[in-house]
Amino acid sequence: MIAHLRGSLLAKSPQSCVVEAGGVGYEVAISIPTFTALPAEGQTVALLIHTHVREDAFLLFGFSDALEKRLFEKLLAISGIGPKLALTVLSGLPPERLIGAIQQQDHTTLTRIPGVGKKTAERIVLELKDKLEGLGAAPVAGVSTPVAEDVLSALVNLGYPRAVAQKAIESACARDAACSTAFEPLFRAAMAAMK
Repeated sequence: MIAHLRGSLLAKSPQSCVVEAGGVGYEVAISIPTFTALPAEGQTVALLIHTHVREDAFLLFGFSDALEKRLFEKLLAISGIGPKLALTVLSGLPPERLIGAIQQQDHTTLTRIPGVGKKTAERIVLELKDKLEGLGAAPVAGVSTPVAEDVLSALVNLGYPRAVAQKAIESACARDAACSTAFEPLFRAAMAAMK
Protein backbone atom coordinates (compact mmCIF):
# COMPACT_ATOMS: atom_id res chain seq x y z
CA MET A 1 0.00 0.00 0.00
CA ILE A 2 1.12 3.55 -0.69
CA ALA A 3 1.35 5.53 2.58
CA HIS A 4 3.38 8.58 1.52
CA LEU A 5 4.03 10.27 -1.82
CA ARG A 6 6.70 12.86 -2.59
CA GLY A 7 7.33 14.31 -6.01
CA SER A 8 6.70 17.14 -8.43
CA LEU A 9 3.21 18.67 -8.42
CA LEU A 10 2.12 18.46 -12.08
CA ALA A 11 -1.46 19.74 -11.69
CA LYS A 12 -3.90 20.69 -8.95
CA SER A 13 -7.59 21.44 -8.52
CA PRO A 14 -9.79 21.65 -5.40
CA GLN A 15 -10.74 17.97 -5.83
CA SER A 16 -7.47 16.35 -6.92
CA CYS A 17 -3.83 16.75 -7.83
CA VAL A 18 -1.29 14.86 -9.93
CA VAL A 19 2.07 14.10 -8.35
CA GLU A 20 4.94 12.76 -10.45
CA ALA A 21 7.19 10.39 -8.51
CA GLY A 22 9.72 8.11 -10.17
CA GLY A 23 8.45 8.99 -13.64
CA VAL A 24 4.86 8.03 -12.81
CA GLY A 25 2.03 10.56 -12.41
CA TYR A 26 -0.28 9.64 -9.53
CA GLU A 27 -3.76 11.17 -9.38
CA VAL A 28 -4.62 11.87 -5.76
CA ALA A 29 -8.06 12.94 -4.46
CA ILE A 30 -7.73 15.76 -1.91
CA SER A 31 -9.81 17.93 0.40
CA ILE A 32 -10.09 21.72 0.26
CA PRO A 33 -7.72 22.22 3.26
CA THR A 34 -5.08 20.07 1.55
CA PHE A 35 -5.62 21.95 -1.73
CA THR A 36 -4.96 25.28 0.02
CA ALA A 37 -1.74 23.85 1.54
CA LEU A 38 -0.34 22.70 -1.83
CA PRO A 39 2.63 24.56 -3.32
CA ALA A 40 2.60 26.00 -6.85
CA GLU A 41 2.58 23.57 -9.78
CA GLY A 42 6.08 22.38 -10.64
CA GLN A 43 7.28 22.45 -7.04
CA THR A 44 7.96 19.46 -4.80
CA VAL A 45 5.04 18.23 -2.71
CA ALA A 46 4.75 15.57 0.01
CA LEU A 47 1.39 14.03 0.91
CA LEU A 48 0.28 11.41 3.41
CA ILE A 49 -1.70 8.84 1.44
CA HIS A 50 -4.65 6.59 2.21
CA THR A 51 -4.87 3.83 -0.42
CA HIS A 52 -8.41 2.65 -1.09
CA VAL A 53 -8.71 -0.58 -3.09
CA ARG A 54 -11.97 -1.67 -4.71
CA GLU A 55 -12.69 -4.37 -7.26
CA ASP A 56 -12.80 -1.80 -10.05
CA ALA A 57 -10.39 0.87 -8.80
CA PHE A 58 -7.18 1.64 -6.92
CA LEU A 59 -7.73 5.12 -5.44
CA LEU A 60 -5.32 7.43 -3.63
CA PHE A 61 -6.47 10.06 -1.11
CA GLY A 62 -3.88 12.63 -0.04
CA PHE A 63 -3.57 14.79 3.06
CA SER A 64 -1.25 17.61 4.03
CA ASP A 65 -1.30 16.68 7.72
CA ALA A 66 -1.68 13.57 9.89
CA LEU A 67 -4.75 14.83 11.79
CA GLU A 68 -6.76 15.16 8.59
CA LYS A 69 -5.72 11.66 7.47
CA ARG A 70 -6.66 10.12 10.83
CA LEU A 71 -10.07 11.83 10.75
CA PHE A 72 -10.62 10.56 7.20
CA GLU A 73 -9.88 6.98 8.28
CA LYS A 74 -12.18 7.28 11.31
CA LEU A 75 -14.98 8.55 9.04
CA LEU A 76 -14.44 5.60 6.67
CA ALA A 77 -15.02 3.19 9.55
CA ILE A 78 -18.62 4.42 9.82
CA SER A 79 -21.17 2.32 7.94
CA GLY A 80 -22.55 4.19 4.93
CA ILE A 81 -19.66 6.68 4.64
CA GLY A 82 -17.38 6.09 1.70
CA PRO A 83 -14.17 7.91 0.78
CA LYS A 84 -15.88 10.61 -1.32
CA LEU A 85 -18.29 11.60 1.46
CA ALA A 86 -15.47 11.47 4.03
CA LEU A 87 -13.46 13.88 1.85
CA THR A 88 -16.52 16.14 1.52
CA VAL A 89 -16.88 16.23 5.31
CA LEU A 90 -13.21 17.20 5.69
CA SER A 91 -13.67 19.91 3.05
CA GLY A 92 -16.70 21.28 4.91
CA LEU A 93 -15.06 21.96 8.27
CA PRO A 94 -11.49 22.46 9.53
CA PRO A 95 -10.31 19.37 11.47
CA GLU A 96 -10.41 21.05 14.91
CA ARG A 97 -13.93 22.39 14.28
CA LEU A 98 -15.10 18.98 13.01
CA ILE A 99 -13.76 17.26 16.14
CA GLY A 100 -15.44 19.90 18.33
CA ALA A 101 -18.79 19.50 16.53
CA ILE A 102 -18.68 15.72 16.94
CA GLN A 103 -17.66 15.82 20.61
CA GLN A 104 -20.32 18.45 21.40
CA GLN A 105 -22.92 16.45 19.43
CA ASP A 106 -23.57 19.53 17.26
CA HIS A 107 -25.73 17.99 14.52
CA THR A 108 -26.64 21.43 13.13
CA THR A 109 -23.04 22.26 12.25
CA LEU A 110 -22.52 18.85 10.64
CA THR A 111 -25.67 19.11 8.51
CA ARG A 112 -24.36 22.37 7.00
CA ILE A 113 -21.80 20.27 5.13
CA PRO A 114 -23.11 19.46 1.61
CA GLY A 115 -24.11 15.81 1.37
CA VAL A 116 -24.49 15.34 5.14
CA GLY A 117 -28.11 14.93 6.16
CA LYS A 118 -29.60 14.59 9.62
CA LYS A 119 -29.23 10.78 9.76
CA THR A 120 -25.61 10.88 8.57
CA ALA A 121 -24.75 13.60 11.11
CA GLU A 122 -26.36 11.51 13.88
CA ARG A 123 -24.40 8.43 12.77
CA ILE A 124 -21.09 10.38 12.72
CA VAL A 125 -21.70 11.68 16.25
CA LEU A 126 -22.85 8.30 17.58
CA GLU A 127 -19.86 6.43 16.12
CA LEU A 128 -17.09 8.97 16.81
CA LYS A 129 -17.99 11.08 19.86
CA ASP A 130 -15.96 8.84 22.20
CA LYS A 131 -13.20 7.95 19.71
CA LEU A 132 -11.61 11.36 19.16
CA GLU A 133 -9.97 11.98 22.55
CA GLY A 134 -6.52 13.49 22.14
CA LEU A 135 -6.93 13.69 18.37
CA GLY A 136 -7.61 17.40 17.98
CA ALA A 137 -5.65 20.41 19.06
CA ALA A 138 -7.06 22.77 21.66
CA PRO A 139 -9.12 25.66 20.25
CA VAL A 140 -7.00 28.50 18.95
CA ALA A 141 -6.81 31.41 21.37
CA GLY A 142 -8.81 34.38 20.16
CA VAL A 143 -10.67 32.29 17.59
CA SER A 144 -12.98 30.24 19.76
CA THR A 145 -16.51 31.12 18.66
CA PRO A 146 -18.19 29.14 15.86
CA VAL A 147 -18.51 32.37 13.82
CA ALA A 148 -14.78 33.14 14.20
CA GLU A 149 -13.89 29.56 13.26
CA ASP A 150 -16.12 29.78 10.15
CA VAL A 151 -14.40 33.03 9.12
CA LEU A 152 -10.96 31.47 9.76
CA SER A 153 -11.90 28.48 7.60
CA ALA A 154 -13.16 30.76 4.81
CA LEU A 155 -9.97 32.86 4.83
CA VAL A 156 -7.72 29.79 4.82
CA ASN A 157 -9.76 28.33 1.93
CA LEU A 158 -9.24 31.60 0.05
CA GLY A 159 -5.48 31.04 0.33
CA TYR A 160 -4.50 33.22 3.29
CA PRO A 161 -1.97 31.64 5.67
CA ARG A 162 -3.68 30.38 8.83
CA ALA A 163 -1.56 32.50 11.18
CA VAL A 164 -2.25 35.69 9.17
CA ALA A 165 -6.00 34.95 9.09
CA GLN A 166 -6.07 34.27 12.85
CA LYS A 167 -4.27 37.53 13.60
CA ALA A 168 -6.69 39.47 11.36
CA ILE A 169 -9.72 37.94 13.11
CA GLU A 170 -8.27 38.69 16.55
CA SER A 171 -7.55 42.26 15.45
CA ALA A 172 -11.09 42.70 14.06
CA CYS A 173 -12.65 41.34 17.27
CA ALA A 174 -10.46 43.62 19.41
CA ARG A 175 -11.48 46.66 17.35
CA ASP A 176 -15.21 45.89 17.37
CA ALA A 177 -16.51 43.04 19.55
CA ALA A 178 -20.00 43.38 18.02
CA CYS A 179 -18.77 42.20 14.60
CA SER A 180 -17.77 38.81 16.05
CA THR A 181 -21.38 37.64 16.40
CA ALA A 182 -22.14 37.30 12.67
CA PHE A 183 -20.15 35.83 9.78
CA GLU A 184 -20.37 38.65 7.23
CA PRO A 185 -19.35 41.60 9.47
CA LEU A 186 -16.45 39.61 10.95
CA PHE A 187 -15.34 38.38 7.52
CA ARG A 188 -15.31 41.95 6.15
CA ALA A 189 -13.52 43.30 9.23
CA ALA A 190 -10.88 40.54 9.03
CA MET A 191 -10.35 41.19 5.30
CA ALA A 192 -9.92 44.91 6.04
CA ALA A 193 -7.41 44.10 8.81
CA MET A 194 -5.24 42.20 6.31
CA LYS A 195 -5.00 45.12 3.86
